[in-house]
Amino acid sequence: MPLTKNEMMTMLYNQLNISRKECVDIVESFFEIIKSELEKGNPVMISGFGKWTVRPKRERKGRNPQTGEDLTITARKVVTFKASPNLISSINP
Repeated sequence: MPLTKNEMMTMLYNQLNISRKECVDIVESFFEIIKSELEKGNPVMISGFGKWTVRPKRERKGRNPQTGEDLTITARKVVTFKASPNLISSINP
């Protein structure tokens, strides 16, 4: 089961003993900062956790799997995440 923003807010509320509104503001602000930096094309690195980067993908040929029709997939930007060695080692002890 994935961890949701709402569950993060509840965890902060339980661990930090601050108001729910402050927890909502903290979590929303955190994600808004990450989103805004990625929109600018800046990488976001959190030491001990990992790094998000925006990477361009070029236009390429594809195929509709239902119809088999050839199509062109347009160029776009994608967000990639590379986990830090600390995170990887904690997941795989």
